[in-house]
Amino acid sequence: MALTLNPYINLRGDARAALEFYQSVLGGELDISEFASFPDMAGPDEGHLVMHGQLTTADGLVLMIADVPSAMPYAPPTGISVSISGDEADRLKGIWDALSTDGTVTAPYETPPWGGTFGMVQDRFGIDWMVMFNAAE
Repeated sequence: MALTLNPYINLRGDARAALEFYQSVLGGELDISEFASFPDMAGPDEGHLVMHGQLTTADGLVLMIADVPSAMPYAPPTGISVSISGDEADRLKGIWDALSTDGTVTAPYETPPWGGTFGMVQDRFGIDWMVMFNAAE
């Protein structure tokens, strides 16, 4: 049996904007279900919120995001980073540039002691990312 591990991000009211932003950064297809399809799960004024959203890219990246309805407790994400790495320098630099726009760089995208290129950023939605270009050995 195969297993899959996917980041699942909870936000409060920003899930759709985040999914659309990440689609612009990573490409891929969006699948979004709203609370309106599950009326007992959120208040009547929250039907437009994302009950479950999934971005799936052609190269197998999967990112899931949902809005937490007001009746449920919510705390902004903290202590966890989404990491993306690979050997496509230009693509990773483009991802870095997009995530950094309106975000806060916590470690610049530059050459670390172990080689390649690495940086850390908190994007405009408060999500921490690590981006790593793996240099050829």
